[in-house]
Amino acid sequence: MKVAIVHDWLTNMGGAERVILALHEIFPDAPVFTMVHNPDKLPPEFVNIDIRTSFIQKLPKAKTKYQTYLPFMPTAVEQFDLSEYDVVISSSHACAKGVITRPETLHICYCYTPMRYAWFLYHEYMRLERVSRIKRFIIPFLMNYLRMWDRLAADRVDDFIAISTGVGHRIKKYYRRESNIIFPPVDTGYYTPSDTVEDYFLVVSRLVAYKRADLAVEAFNRLGLPLVVVGDGPEMDKLRRMAKSNVRIMGRLSDEETRKYYAHCKAFIFPGEEDFGITPVEAQAAGRPVIAYGAGGTLDTVQKGVTGEFFYPQTADALAAAVKAFDAGKYDSQVIRKHAENFDTRKFQDIFHEYVLKKFDEHSSSYLRRE
Repeated sequence: MKVAIVHDWLTNMGGAERVILALHEIFPDAPVFTMVHNPDKLPPEFVNIDIRTSFIQKLPKAKTKYQTYLPFMPTAVEQFDLSEYDVVISSSHACAKGVITRPETLHICYCYTPMRYAWFLYHEYMRLERVSRIKRFIIPFLMNYLRMWDRLAADRVDDFIAISTGVGHRIKKYYRRESNIIFPPVDTGYYTPSDTVEDYFLVVSRLVAYKRADLAVEAFNRLGLPLVVVGDGPEMDKLRRMAKSNVRIMGRLSDEETRKYYAHCKAFIFPGEEDFGITPVEAQAAGRPVIAYGAGGTLDTVQKGVTGEFFYPQTADALAAAVKAFDAGKYDSQVIRKHAENFDTRKFQDIFHEYVLKKFDEHSSSYLRRE
């Protein structure tokens, strides 16, 4: 079984890139086809992977301004010649699923979400202040083209895997396709519960607007309770100006320092909505309960009353009320830790490998019968 992996772009390290590393361990001989590759922004684990790029790699400033070339990506991904492979696994939140494969090739798409900016967040993106008048004129025509291409590209996929229940609903809504769920890998073994819990709540996040760290800062400003915020990003200066003395904006910390904050916090605060959300699982791997906005991936990863609580709607008032009602004494760190192990990298790899073998056997049998 000869396998190839296709990924949208390899330009920084995030959850999708962790998936690529996990898939590479399952299929070490599989090349990774991607639109753009920026090795300077990736960890050393990527050095020994056979990475093959598209023509976009050679365009000006492609490594850093790759999203500028979004209109070219459908053509770029269709240029990858995958005719020699038995199985193609596309790791996609944009265009990777649009590869062209032979009839006898099994194409499995591990889908993080249908394109946010083309589908369910289109109008939200259009409302952003940074969208200029010229872009406001051009973008609707571009997105109309991308939506048509994306919908047709989805028909090229033989089997969809969603990363969460919510993403599965989106695949059904926009692509009219069923999907199975395999949760993304989390290195739960890196985190361990502690017997010592300190008097602070914790946020670990990239400080970008949609992560809604501002809700946490606003809620804790009102409550006067200690909050530690770990992470950096374009919202950091704004959050520091907002924060009162009980809120500490730490900036980016090392993995080791962050692990300690996870282990000793009273609870982990997750005010945003994510397709899956790795940090709440990391907090649970450290044995700590989560207070999360009740939407998105946390509905799959947090058990209400057992490993955490939800707040709704997505407001500072609702979060503050949830923190006030929070009773740290009702949670068992070992039970929380045990739950988090369901999302471990090794479990992901075992489930994914078995799934691919099963689907390949079914696809091969079906193709032979047609022949």
